[in-house]
Amino acid sequence: MGQVIGLLGVCLLLGVLARRSGRFPEGTAPVFNAFLLNVSLPALVLRAMHRLEFAPGLVVAAAAPWLLFLGAMLFLRLLGPRLGLSRESVAALVLTAGLGNTAFVGLPMAAALLGPSGVPVAVVADQLGSFLVLATLATLTAARARARTVLSVGTLVRKVLLFVPFQALVLALLLRPFAFPDWLESVLQRLGDLLTPLALFIVGFQLRLQGLRPRAPALALGLSYKLVLAPLAVLGLLTFLPGLALVVKQATVLQIAMAPMVTAAILAAEHELDPELAVLMVGVGIPLSFFSAPLLLSLVH
Repeated sequence: MGQVIGLLGVCLLLGVLARRSGRFPEGTAPVFNAFLLNVSLPALVLRAMHRLEFAPGLVVAAAAPWLLFLGAMLFLRLLGPRLGLSRESVAALVLTAGLGNTAFVGLPMAAALLGPSGVPVAVVADQLGSFLVLATLATLTAARARARTVLSVGTLVRKVLLFVPFQALVLALLLRPFAFPDWLESVLQRLGDLLTPLALFIVGFQLRLQGLRPRAPALALGLSYKLVLAPLAVLGLLTFLPGLALVVKQATVLQIAMAPMVTAAILAAEHELDPELAVLMVGVGIPLSFFSAPLLLSLVH
């Protein structure tokens, strides 16, 4: 657990120092974002989904991230405009508050707090939940908000089909009957391992805390939903499901309580949906989640 916190903190700090050093051009972030979305994330998805073993009893863990995103759409689209937020800002909040960092923080935290029995549940919540939401609903949300006009169904479907991580997901499922050679596993692992440090580096590079005060209402709205309200709502729903194993409840609540997904902020930046707010959601949300997530986990009995 300490290693995870150390990695995230160091990468964020390096990004901040890189921007202040002046040695990196202003166009650094878009280039890194394009690399992460089109190379590192597809490699990670191709390897993880090809190896995933799914048990029918884990459908609850897979469904929870979908409820998280749908809830964010309803909650933030209702309250966001009342705070005077623009359409782009509301979309940025939906993307970041509706998607949790269930892979790079959630999986190590599940291993540290729940032990080996909690990891498979956390993997299902990440791969069949968070990632599928990212590749479908989140991509559609970003495309519609960026277009400023109503897009046809065909256009929306085409954007999802052309989303490279979604293509990697389909390819991984098609190739499940076939074993990957060792060299391909190694290449995919190394490319996928770049995602966490580079993504946090770019978040730090774009993070500007001097703009925090005017963003405080929007930030409070998004983080209160992501870190408190949504996990409590999922916990309440799980209490009405009889026969559900305790570890499934614990891992599901823990994954829903994760900080905003870094890739969601990158997706918002790619579509020019208030990237400053999206970065603040991640940069502020990750440190807060180290305290809020274990506290929420202690409520699961």
